[in-house]
Amino acid sequence: QVQLVESGGGLVQAGGSLRLSCAASGRTFSSYVMGWFRQGPGAEREFVAAINWSGGNTYYAASVKGRFTISRDNAKNTVYLQMNDLKPEDTAVYYCAAIKSPDSRWYATKDRYDYWGQGTQVTVSS
Repeated sequence: QVQLVESGGGLVQAGGSLRLSCAASGRTFSSYVMGWFRQGPGAEREFVAAINWSGGNTYYAASVKGRFTISRDNAKNTVYLQMNDLKPEDTAVYYCAAIKSPDSRWYATKDRYDYWGQGTQVTVSS
């Protein structure tokens, strides 16, 4: 069992930055691939980024590549999402999630994830 708690959301102007954190409980954190998803108003939950166990491999949605960076600290059981050059279309509730599967084909597929946090709101004003 893994429990996930996000923090770091808030209101920021376009062009600004935020760093989201996701703290995980449990001693098996390092065995999970971690992902970030987001859900805007009236939209489906969509993939943002994922990172493998060691942090050596990262994956990004095209819409955030070059602006967002995912990282993890296994000693702290925490995964981060650094978001730079934020745009109004980045406004959403951001969720972190954990997936046990080693198959990177599933990392962008929300239904494949095993555990979810409660989400943190990010609002970008124009």
